[in-house]
Amino acid sequence: MHLLVTIIVIAGLWIIERVVLAIVYRRVTDPWSRYRWRKTITYITLAIAVLVIGREWLEGFKSLATFLGLVSAGIAIALKDPLTNLAGWAFIVWRRPFEVGDRIEIAKHKGDVIDIRLFQFTLNEIGVWVDADQSTGRIVHIPNQQVFTEPVANYDKGFRYIWNEVPVLVTYESNWKKAKEILTAIAFKHAEHLTAEAERDLLAASQQFLINYKKLTPIVYTSTAASGILLTIRYLIEPRRRRGTVSAIWDDILTEFAKAKDIDLAYHTVRSFSNPIEGKIVGTAEEQS
Repeated sequence: MHLLVTIIVIAGLWIIERVVLAIVYRRVTDPWSRYRWRKTITYITLAIAVLVIGREWLEGFKSLATFLGLVSAGIAIALKDPLTNLAGWAFIVWRRPFEVGDRIEIAKHKGDVIDIRLFQFTLNEIGVWVDADQSTGRIVHIPNQQVFTEPVANYDKGFRYIWNEVPVLVTYESNWKKAKEILTAIAFKHAEHLTAEAERDLLAASQQFLINYKKLTPIVYTSTAASGILLTIRYLIEPRRRRGTVSAIWDDILTEFAKAKDIDLAYHTVRSFSNPIEGKIVGTAEEQS
């Protein structure tokens, strides 16, 4: 009898849920609104099912304590992972380490969160073999329990900008100071407008997290490498605009360097060196002769 009632309740609630969703989908066209409606209706349906079915099965027992005592041992062993995933879902909903639409990295997987369910959440994967954090086209399902065992990196929570760097290698013979001025101007062209927004965002984030950046404007750092002088552009950008800005910056770099005859991009080369001809002169002219 209990089993029959359970089947009837599940079937009835499923039909009601389908009907309600059909009505909602006819009236709501926005994908995000549809998603929220679907999740809300699903949770309400699930809660009703648990209450009705639980009450039906509990009628055969003298007390709730007796029922829980009979099933708790088996549940603890057989449903360890599902229960942990359910606890992970509660943690995600309550503490909100991420929400639908956030870009995160967890357990070596990166992507945009496109769904959160009772036992797993889903990512639209980015990176892996694709450069600059762009979509791979794959959908990755991750158990909710991972939020307890793996670090979660959120690109959007708190401070919603990331630091990006563009390394530019010029030859040792190039006018590197001029190249640095050109790169600084290009960096400001593409990222200076974000400084004011980033300062406001940083002020809000610092009220919740210990974040302290003293310099938010673009900057170019200088260092040396085996093949030349390395000039590294560092600037703030929204995570999803990273590849677009890198492409635009390189377009400007190639255009400006083409105009400068005293600046050349460096690459790995092999050259011979003659010390008597190219080496430093040691001693006096008489000693050399």
